[in-house]
Amino acid sequence: MTATDQRLYEIITTAYENSPEVRGRFEAAGLMAADVQTVADLHRIPVLEKDDVIALQQNDPPFGGLLAVPMSEIKHIFFSPGPLYEPEADDDHTPFDMARLVFEMCGFGPGDVVLNSLSYHLVPAGLLVDRSLAKLGCAVIPGGVGNSDLQLKMMADLGVTGYAGTPSFLMQLIKKAEAAGLDFKRDFKLTKIVTTAEPLPPSLRQTFVETYGLTVGNCYATAELGLLALDTEGQMAMRLLPQPIIQLVDPDTGQDVGAGEVGEVVVTNFSRAYPLIRFGTGDMAVNVDPNPGQSKQQERSVILVGRRGEAVKVRGMFVHPNQLRFATRPFPAVKGVQGTVSRQENRDFLTIRLAVDQDADRQGLIEPLNESIRATCRVRVDEITFVSPDELPADAPGMIDERDWT
Repeated sequence: MTATDQRLYEIITTAYENSPEVRGRFEAAGLMAADVQTVADLHRIPVLEKDDVIALQQNDPPFGGLLAVPMSEIKHIFFSPGPLYEPEADDDHTPFDMARLVFEMCGFGPGDVVLNSLSYHLVPAGLLVDRSLAKLGCAVIPGGVGNSDLQLKMMADLGVTGYAGTPSFLMQLIKKAEAAGLDFKRDFKLTKIVTTAEPLPPSLRQTFVETYGLTVGNCYATAELGLLALDTEGQMAMRLLPQPIIQLVDPDTGQDVGAGEVGEVVVTNFSRAYPLIRFGTGDMAVNVDPNPGQSKQQERSVILVGRRGEAVKVRGMFVHPNQLRFATRPFPAVKGVQGTVSRQENRDFLTIRLAVDQDADRQGLIEPLNESIRATCRVRVDEITFVSPDELPADAPGMIDERDWT
């Protein structure tokens, strides 16, 4: 039994004994705590979706039967939209250890002055990053959200060398400095940033690196679980952190998906106080596994493609609108894409609608687009049809399921 397996078994046992929700979920699945002793056994436990937790808390306030320790052990109670209350004790240091690891990997350390522009209000992000940076020996400015004029002044006055926050807010600060006649690269000391909480477009990352000389770490995180993956190279794939336990599963079956397939990000934490066992984040991602069945978690990566409700399964494979957008991105003539799955002769029939300009070489696009979509989505396209851009507006659904199972 590995150290992770041993730690998981202890959490499972404690949660089964002290959390009514965990015990009830196990019993409904015909399981006892002893039936789940290793990571390989986790697939036996039904996934607990975020919407399920919201419903549990509404029916059994405030924590839906998930709290497994007395309230006297709780140090913070955070809030995320839902509403969802998230109690925190001092029993699980994993979120802080992983945040510290991320900043260490991104070059933060003693002597750095870091502006932390993540929120300290109700959500855990600001406090998580603050503690982690302080542990690394950084001086932290608790900027939080807003007050851009003041935060920019503090960056200049205090010689800020590092930044943690959203990429859009940092660009807002940079543009504000330039509007005041300053040369950001010359007049400020910022050299490294860690961004999270929103997508980092490749063009914006390129601007940070090439125009302003910044090193960039981009993180995938959730409010409930902290930082889960990191990219430092500007790639679509983000390398998983070694903890907590992260799986990519088929939302319909709960089973692990294979390399190159799309699954829901499902996480098991190590909190004795608030055990989230097989927590479904709702995020869908491609499983990038260089050595299937043998890779350590930190050797695997994920390519986030969107939220669970937008994906449609086609011939056993989930297809997400963002995958179609990725597949068509190399073709400038394509202004929009939409997938439709119907049922013909007892098999799924995938039609791709492409919005292109009138003068586009439509026939010449068919073969390379077919190949790009097949490579990205691992599903063969049955038909490609072309429409004008005004026939496929930007707010049109990316995937349509027209199958009738009656």
